Amino acid sequence: MEYDFKNAPDRSHTDSVKWDVKPGELPMWIADMDFKTAPEIIKAMKEKVSLGAFGYEWPQADYFNAVADWYEIEHGYRPQTNWMIFTTGVVPAISSIVRRVSHIGDNVLVQEPVYNIFYNSILNNGRHVLSSNLVFDGEHYSIDWTDLEEKLADPLTTLMIFCNPHNPIGKVWTKAEVQKIAQLCQKHHVVLLLDEIHGDLVRKGQGYTPAFSIEAKSNVISLVSPSKTFNVAALHAAYEEGHDWLKKLKQQLNENFDYVSQFIQENVPEVKVVSGDATYLMWINVQKVTDNSADFAAFLRKETGLIISAGSVYRGNGQDFIRINLACPLAMVKDGMKRLVEGIRKYSK
Repeated sequence: MEYDFKNAPDRSHTDSVKWDVKPGELPMWIADMDFKTAPEIIKAMKEKVSLGAFGYEWPQADYFNAVADWYEIEHGYRPQTNWMIFTTGVVPAISSIVRRVSHIGDNVLVQEPVYNIFYNSILNNGRHVLSSNLVFDGEHYSIDWTDLEEKLADPLTTLMIFCNPHNPIGKVWTKAEVQKIAQLCQKHHVVLLLDEIHGDLVRKGQGYTPAFSIEAKSNVISLVSPSKTFNVAALHAAYEEGHDWLKKLKQQLNENFDYVSQFIQENVPEVKVVSGDATYLMWINVQKVTDNSADFAAFLRKETGLIISAGSVYRGNGQDFIRINLACPLAMVKDGMKRLVEGIRKYSK
């Protein structure tokens, strides 16, 4: 089947969070794709709508088998269906798990810079954020294993939230790394909670390691969802028909990433792409332009209409970075890059 990755649906005036913008602005921030979702999903939804009844429902065995089939086909590991619990979303699940497995005043360990909503789920529930910051060497991020174990050994640390693959840096953790973190958590009686919502969006290289596939998983909770994969955050969708669409999507994302990487290298060499091989979110080092990514992001929007995410919201060394969403038609990507160059030149003056 042919899929359209060249045209973006017009979502202005539709209650879209991403597209609630002023005329002429270009939003490339929130993790929301500007592609129509898979036609197979749209077809299934039309069939459901045509029934004309929307009473109480609950997923049955066919749903959980579809999830298991998806992970076996896409990732080479089949989870047991009796491991699965249906929830209304990854973020509500994180907040519920924080309340259930930790206590008020406990430490919840994260690895900054990391997805900013983690902080809301921790702090809003009366827990403390404890970070074992990822180490950045100017090229890549890595784990400080000594620091991580020291903080896991803290008696007040009862839960660790691990982003796998990582948002915003796009890093795909190896199976050995996932296994080692799980073993350290097990050793120190810490529950390991993994946000694996970007697991299907590994664009190249090794695939991601689902938490259920490792050996030390007795204290592991994995959260997965099709919402990022198929851009159905406002829905609860099925897993059965999306394999071919996902393959074509990743081809388009790689084309977008390759274009931006080359464009930045040729036109604004003072900034540097640091992103890994996962997600559709590019992590860009703007340290030579600014040490205040929030100020720079506000300037970009005001001067060029380009809306991106300031890396500072992810903490860690995020003040030196911006995050740009490249899940949109290439024409929109090119427009965004022109605006970025214009903004950098104006800001540098």
